[in-house]
Amino acid sequence: MSESASHPSRAPSPSPSRAMWEAVERYHATCYMAPEVREEGAAAGLKGFWMNYFATRIAPVGAVGPEIVRSTFFYYADSRIDRAIPDAWSYSTPAAVIAARYRGMDRALSRLLGDAKVGAEVAQAATIVRDACLGCDLIGRTIHAGWASLPWPKESHLALWHGCTLLREYRSGNHLIAVTAEGLDGCQAVVSHVAVDGAPRQWIRDEAGWTEQDEAAAVADLQARGWLDGDGLVAAEGRAGRARVETLTDELDDMVWHRLGEDRSRRLFDLLSGLAALLPPDDQLDWELYYRTN
Repeated sequence: MSESASHPSRAPSPSPSRAMWEAVERYHATCYMAPEVREEGAAAGLKGFWMNYFATRIAPVGAVGPEIVRSTFFYYADSRIDRAIPDAWSYSTPAAVIAARYRGMDRALSRLLGDAKVGAEVAQAATIVRDACLGCDLIGRTIHAGWASLPWPKESHLALWHGCTLLREYRSGNHLIAVTAEGLDGCQAVVSHVAVDGAPRQWIRDEAGWTEQDEAAAVADLQARGWLDGDGLVAAEGRAGRARVETLTDELDDMVWHRLGEDRSRRLFDLLSGLAALLPPDDQLDWELYYRTN
C-alpha cells in the first residue's frame, strides 16, 4: 500500500521494479479514472465502462475475439469479457478506439496537469520513459507488443502516457507469466491476492466479475493446494506462493530498470512522483482510500 493517495511509497533500490511500477501505474491509470476517456470512447461507439475498458486496452492487437482477451486479461471472468468482446468491433474499429483513447488522455491530462503539461519535467520524463521502453522484450507480452507497434505521440504529455502504458502492460505480461508459473487460473489468482490483503474482497465480483460459485470453486482448489486453510484464510504456503508470484514479476521487470540505470530510474521515479500529486487516487494502489471516498 502507498502511504498517500498521490505519491509512491518507496524510492528505487537495487531491485527497483516494484517502486517503479507504482510510479508508472499512477500516470498510466489516469485513463481508467478520467471521464474524458470514457466520453471519447462512447463517441467512438463503445457502450459502457467494461466495453470501453477491454476494447481500449486490446485495440492495438486488433479486432480480436474473446479468446485472445481471456488469455491476456486472465484476471477477469469470461462472462464479463464476453459481454464486451467481440461486440465492441461491431460498434467501432481498433483504429477509432485507439484514436479516442489518445484524444481522451489529451483532454484529461490537459485538465489535470495544467501548465505542467508543457513543462520541462514532463518533457524530461517522456525522454527517460522512452529509453526505458527499449529494455522491454516483446516475447510473451501480447498487450505490450500491441502498444509498442504504435507510433510515439509528439506531445510530451502524451508520449509520457504512451511510455507508461508500454511499461505497465509489460509488467502485466510479466505478472501473467508469474501467475501461470504457479498454476493459478484467473479466479484463483484474484482470490489468493485478496487472501493476502492485496485487494478488497469485493473485487472478486464487482471488479473481476466472478460469481459466488466461481469463488467457492477457487477457494476449494486453493485449500486442496494448501494455500488456504479450512476457514478460507491464507495459510503459510499461500503467502509463500503469492510471494513467489510477486518476486518473479519483479525479477522479469528488473531487467528494464537495470538497463536504464539507477540514476535515470531514480530521476524518472522522482519526476513521476511529482506529477502524481496532480492526479486522482489509483483504485488499485490506493484501494483502501478509494473505497472510502467512492
